[in-house]
Amino acid sequence: MNTAAPNSDNTPHILIVDDDDRIRSLIKRYLSENGYLTSAAENAQEARVLMAALDFDLLILDVMMPGESGFDLTKSIRAASNIPILLLTARGLSEDRIIGLERGADDYMSKPFEPRELLLRINALLRRTRSNTPDKATLTFGSCTFSLGRGELRRDGELIKLTASETALLKALAKKPGEPISRRTLAEQTSSALERSIDVQVTRIRKKTEENPRAPVYLQTVRGVGYVLMAD
Repeated sequence: MNTAAPNSDNTPHILIVDDDDRIRSLIKRYLSENGYLTSAAENAQEARVLMAALDFDLLILDVMMPGESGFDLTKSIRAASNIPILLLTARGLSEDRIIGLERGADDYMSKPFEPRELLLRINALLRRTRSNTPDKATLTFGSCTFSLGRGELRRDGELIKLTASETALLKALAKKPGEPISRRTLAEQTSSALERSIDVQVTRIRKKTEENPRAPVYLQTVRGVGYVLMAD
């Protein structure tokens, strides 16, 4: 288990969790050379110890680890936190990507990978998380309100936890209420790797906003096009 010095400024601190020491060292060195603070753990148990002691801005998780898998760790973390999670794994089938997104991951990369692409995806996730949108508009739909500036969703006044990807998708839809937006456009605006991942994010948002997610009133599907957010 490797840790960085406590973060005294706004430099993002990234936790790398992978049982392959070579991969951990490669990512840790590359991210450090590009200005990030990094810590590393070889399994979920070590990761939990670090997360209890330090604040992180983003997690990079391997999926196939001994003991608790990256999928299970993602699901557990997402139940309590909206920290951006990037899954990095040799399991590159589209079905595996969908499972990862359903568990709450914000992005998914397959091994082997290009370090520069990893850096670009990290930058995109952090940019979406830390962006301060000047638009102060608040959109109301049903019992929900969504602040575009803060990226906050409330239902009956209670704050609802969103992942970075869910926030980015809801912002894209909320900027054009009542206007259908294609999956491709939404994927481009939210830096999603796959158009299918948009469907996963929509399903998760519906569960958090709709009285009956199977018969959505506000986040509707426009057949042959994409999705539309219907505001009050």
